[in-house]
Amino acid sequence: MPKHKKKRLGVRIDMTPMVDVVLLLLTFFMMTTQFKPPEDVEVIIPSSHSEFKLPESNIMMVYVTKEGKTFLGVDSQGLMEKLFGKDARYKRTVEVEKSALGNTLMQARINNPKLRTVVKGDKDAPYGPMEDVMDVLVKAQITRFNLVTDLERGA
Repeated sequence: MPKHKKKRLGVRIDMTPMVDVVLLLLTFFMMTTQFKPPEDVEVIIPSSHSEFKLPESNIMMVYVTKEGKTFLGVDSQGLMEKLFGKDARYKRTVEVEKSALGNTLMQARINNPKLRTVVKGDKDAPYGPMEDVMDVLVKAQITRFNLVTDLERGA
């Protein structure tokens, strides 16, 4: 007796549900992604040739505006609350008087010794307030800090 082979049936997979799932995931991730929030203090930074990258975490930012005002911000919400009170927990920066800046910097460093200090000054800021901030940093024994600049693009 000859053996009869069964005819093979072609397998067909419907890709429509997979495409729907991929589009839903893509939409979900696009909607939930948090982009860089706008800064509280607008500072136009000067340009330089340095390509040093800023650290991602444990940053204490000292801003100097073109009016000469000084702002301080820390990347930790808990530390912002300890330094400036409950109202400042969700703020990115708080204006600080130059007389209180040194004490606030020391308190921040006591609460988090790993903090790296970054100074971001407006390119049109007067030299006096920038010098005052640097003097306060030295008096607070913060001798290592970064000055934020914009990278100049060569032609």
